[in-house]
Amino acid sequence: MNLKKEIFAGKIFIYPTDTIYGIGCNALDKKAVLKIRKIKRRDKKPFSIIAPSFEWIRKNCVIDVDLEKYLPGPYTIILKKKNKGFLSHVSETNSIGVRIPDCDFTKEIQLSKVPFITTSVNFSGEKPASEIKEIPEEIINQADCIFNAGKLTGNPSTIIINEKEIKR
Repeated sequence: MNLKKEIFAGKIFIYPTDTIYGIGCNALDKKAVLKIRKIKRRDKKPFSIIAPSFEWIRKNCVIDVDLEKYLPGPYTIILKKKNKGFLSHVSETNSIGVRIPDCDFTKEIQLSKVPFITTSVNFSGEKPASEIKEIPEEIINQADCIFNAGKLTGNPSTIIINEKEIKR
């Protein structure tokens, strides 16, 4: 499979991170992002993204932390967007959650050079999945591509806001 081609075709992915399984798509594809909102039964709560590179983060966000201290790794860093309207269909706020999971699948996503939605693959408010078999069939059936990496740690990423760690 040509992953980059699938990302640009608006496909919905279930994939491993360095923490739990996620569901995502090309964050620039509004239609695909809205489909993930519908799949997860999620309102306008902001999504986070897997950043294509450190350069991309610096270009689009106000950096107030040492990125290399946390990324790649099991962290979501909340950063202020340089332009509030940037990726407004992902986050209507003036900030956005940024991740670079430390796993092989992230490296494959980054080859597309676009931001990629990253959110836990579960219905909003329910337990995230550390194995494919824990994902509701209703969600599995709506994904286009599923990548199984076996059992993951099962702990959601730690949020970083202003150098403060917030465990979930």
